[in-house]
Amino acid sequence: MSTSVDTAFIRQFEADVHVAYQRMGSKLRNTIRRKVQVQGEDVRFQKYGKGTAGTKSRHGDVPLMNVSHTNVDCPLTDHYAGEYVDSMDELKTNIDEKTLAANAGAGALGRKTDELITTAMDTTTTTIAHGSAGLTKAKVHSAFETLGNNDVPDDNQRFWVTSHAGWSDLMDITEFASADYVGEGGLPYQGGMVAKMWHGFMFFAFSGLDVASNIRKTFCYHTTALGHGIGQDVKQDVTWQGQKQAFLVVNSMSQGSCLIDADGIIEVSIDES
Repeated sequence: MSTSVDTAFIRQFEADVHVAYQRMGSKLRNTIRRKVQVQGEDVRFQKYGKGTAGTKSRHGDVPLMNVSHTNVDCPLTDHYAGEYVDSMDELKTNIDEKTLAANAGAGALGRKTDELITTAMDTTTTTIAHGSAGLTKAKVHSAFETLGNNDVPDDNQRFWVTSHAGWSDLMDITEFASADYVGEGGLPYQGGMVAKMWHGFMFFAFSGLDVASNIRKTFCYHTTALGHGIGQDVKQDVTWQGQKQAFLVVNSMSQGSCLIDADGIIEVSIDES
């Protein structure tokens, strides 16, 4: 049970409660392949190879592409976020503690979903070094060329998840942030824009990327390069615990993520110092 709830007593605070900042829900899940209502302990994604076209003679058989199929198994893991809410605390406050606890738990599981996805991203072996620089135009060009050479489709389903410092780096690139190049409607700060399509990538800022010694890992990828399986989406349950004279608020989910096609993702390191 939280020991800090007494700080919210009415004599100290009014009813207008501010929930601690946290990402509510997943920012990454909708950018990759998904399978929902998975039965069992894992989910299988298929990786399709490249087909080859050929010619045929008159009345001859149509040549087959002989496309290869590779199975990628993605295990699901169970995750929980619980909190006790003492019944007397709600009498001492004019705050719905159960709702706050449920929202906090949902946010925690949303972050866990993104953590599962970034962990899968981090298994890629294709990298662009930080080179003591941030997110530069040269790195964007290099990633664009690498994915192009790998025959990754340029079909508006390429994403680039970066940090907020990386987003600021992009803002310093004239071709990204100047109306002379992107037009008035494409300015990254117009209307509070938090994502922008540029150079074939949908760039967006995200606070959950790993950083060590000021070196941050960002990732550019095609939506088909990664998979996310959902056995149970975030579920909330509130039960009364008589022995504790408290409500137990539990959020739970069963999900998993995996790398499907290593040709479709690149780790791009940036220096944030």
